[in-house]
Amino acid sequence: MIKDELEYQVSQEWVEKFTKTMAAMERDEEAKRKDFLKWDAGRRAIQCHLDQLHEEIAEYERLINCDKSQPIQIVVENFNKLPDALIKARIAAKMSEKELAEMLGIDEQRIKEHEAKNYRYASFLEILEISFALGVEFKTAVVQVDFEQVEELKQGAKEWHKERRERARKKSQIVAEQKVG
Repeated sequence: MIKDELEYQVSQEWVEKFTKTMAAMERDEEAKRKDFLKWDAGRRAIQCHLDQLHEEIAEYERLINCDKSQPIQIVVENFNKLPDALIKARIAAKMSEKELAEMLGIDEQRIKEHEAKNYRYASFLEILEISFALGVEFKTAVVQVDFEQVEELKQGAKEWHKERRERARKKSQIVAEQKVG
């Protein structure tokens, strides 16, 4: 995800570099003949990077050029993508990190840290406050509970706790033997 103008410019530079590389590869008939599978794998890898960059550039341009007289919809595929939505909302609102921080009455560095770390260490209350300041509203949210995953995690936790207790028991036993000995 492109988060600012610098990343946007760097992404455009990489598109140019990858495009030139692809053109050079297409002209390299010897490499195609010598080891087509290797040549094709390299071409597909570069094309994959190019496609991703084009998607990110298009998304960033959509955000910076959006009509602020109409609400913009930002799709959040899962809860882990909420940080991206907050950053996209700030970009679409044409609001700097400094402006957001001032609205919230916090230090600009705090917002920069949150965005740099994808809100990993932000409290739930901070996320709610930032969401409110950016006008983020959830229109529809569907939560699907994967019971199979829950059971797998429960089993994994049981095994982990059992191993931990066993290690603690062995450690206590060794300490007890050392005191006796």
